[in-house]
Amino acid sequence: MSEPLDEILNVVVGNFNQWITIFLMVAGLYVVVARGNMVKKLVGLSIFQTSVYLLYISPGKILGGTPPIITDGVEVYSNPLPHVLILTAIVVGVATLALGLGLVVRINEAYGTIEEEEIFDQGSDE
Repeated sequence: MSEPLDEILNVVVGNFNQWITIFLMVAGLYVVVARGNMVKKLVGLSIFQTSVYLLYISPGKILGGTPPIITDGVEVYSNPLPHVLILTAIVVGVATLALGLGLVVRINEAYGTIEEEEIFDQGSDE
């Protein structure tokens, strides 16, 4: 193979987790912006949150790193802080999703629909 093609292939394969993170982030943001259904918007928000989790976890893993327990013969340790922060973010994300779904149920009871355009039309008629 040629040298430039090898370099491009190394960049793509070497940064695979970043490419997946970018894809999930763009896909989640697109679903939130482009869809009118509120449940689909919540699914898009969850996809976006998952991409943020990957964004923080990916650089948190050190190859050859061990848990931060001081022992003889170990010089490389992994930092546990990103993992702890992501566990907290997952709990907050689940709570946000539950609250959003509860609001969607109440909106459906009040307006009879969960489509944004139909709710806006009902609001403008009054």
